[in-house]
Amino acid sequence: MDVSAKQEAETPVAVVTGVAQGIGRKVAEVLAAEGYSLVLADLKEPLETLEAVRSAGSSAYSVTGDVASESYVTELAEQVRERFGRVDLLVNNAGVSLLTAAEETTAEQWRRVLEVNLTGPFLLSRALGGMMLEAGGGSIVNIASIAGLHAVADRAAYNASKHGLVGLTRTLAAEWGGRGVRVNAVCPGWVKTEMDAADQASGGYTDSDIVERVPMARFATPGDIAQAVAFLADPSRSGFVNGVTLPVDGGWTADASWNSVRLRKR
Repeated sequence: MDVSAKQEAETPVAVVTGVAQGIGRKVAEVLAAEGYSLVLADLKEPLETLEAVRSAGSSAYSVTGDVASESYVTELAEQVRERFGRVDLLVNNAGVSLLTAAEETTAEQWRRVLEVNLTGPFLLSRALGGMMLEAGGGSIVNIASIAGLHAVADRAAYNASKHGLVGLTRTLAAEWGGRGVRVNAVCPGWVKTEMDAADQASGGYTDSDIVERVPMARFATPGDIAQAVAFLADPSRSGFVNGVTLPVDGGWTADASWNSVRLRKR
């Protein structure tokens, strides 16, 4: 075995989904800086993300496709096994938003949101978590949402998918923790990403709606979420953390005040 092959064999391997932009891209960049080899999954070739993580010294390649497709997930897992022989971390980040009143949500829209946001993480966890169980260790971090902890109006499908993802996280943590695989979730509040820009463009809310609601008086950044993922992924920092749904929301879910009380203190 040559030196480069030996180094790659000793490097932890992470699969991250939804990496073309936003949170997923930042997670990939942070994990690259922490020394992971990366398998990047997205619907389209994540060229900018690949360039960024390779510039940071990571051995990275992409496998494009739809995480809601069982055949794609099977192919992805086979490629990971063939190339690396193992996987140490899975970050289920790929997701879609839908800002629509419940009575106006079609069955097709409902199914698509649940397929991407919930069925995809299940399929990936089953396939790649299975490899971790064979090896006796690993970590799965699901990107849920505060919409998986509380209800947010006009997001019936999205809320249901994220509540389901929180339930899946806890169930897998209960089933797999004793076999060496930790499963946790990060629950972001509102994050300044391309998804936020698209949602705001629909007229559903404004920056001030979020900033006035958050005790820390700002949106989250993708970096805020990525650092939480890195913490939960690392057994040296969070080795006894399992089944947690960690809000990274600037205090949103802690604060039941009305706006006038909150804003009076600023």
